[in-house]
Amino acid sequence: MGQIVEEPVTAPATEPVTAAEAKAHMRVSISDDDTLIDGLVAAARQWVEDWCGIAIITQTWKQRRDSFPESDGTIELGRTPLQSVTHVKYVDTDGVEQTVNADDYVVDTDTRKGNVDVAYDATWPTARSQLNAVYTTYVAGFGAAAAVPEPIKLAIKMLAAHWYEHRETVVVGTIATSLQFAIESILTPWKRTEQA
Repeated sequence: MGQIVEEPVTAPATEPVTAAEAKAHMRVSISDDDTLIDGLVAAARQWVEDWCGIAIITQTWKQRRDSFPESDGTIELGRTPLQSVTHVKYVDTDGVEQTVNADDYVVDTDTRKGNVDVAYDATWPTARSQLNAVYTTYVAGFGAAAAVPEPIKLAIKMLAAHWYEHRETVVVGTIATSLQFAIESILTPWKRTEQA
């Protein structure tokens, strides 16, 4: 199969938690730290996305891989919930970039894995044997901030608040596992299941 790399193409247009919401959770009333809090919210959102294997606000991703799966195999995309697939492209044996006909694959937006399956009576084309010969561009996320489940927003606020209060990598004299356990417990229902 070779390497599989996921990379963002288009960042989310907004964060799922506003500065005002984060500040209310943190009990911060001054505006001096608004820029810092915005950065902490963005970092917390990225941490949650990476830990869960999800996209929170609508964003575009590209998966690069060295080859197609076996002729009837499934391309499992790295971020869910999957909204749509923009295209599946590949480098053919002559070294020319081609686009797979959308009729030759089925996009599964109903499962937690975000699959692209080869269509019935179709096979994946033959790609050139090279790095990044196949790539899929897709859109994932719950939608706008209003569509994001509240527990995910809570985890982001908790993590941003923790980083706001503890700005060093080590907190002396406290038990750090309590926060991690709480956040991971909140997020477990949205954690992506392992790829097959």
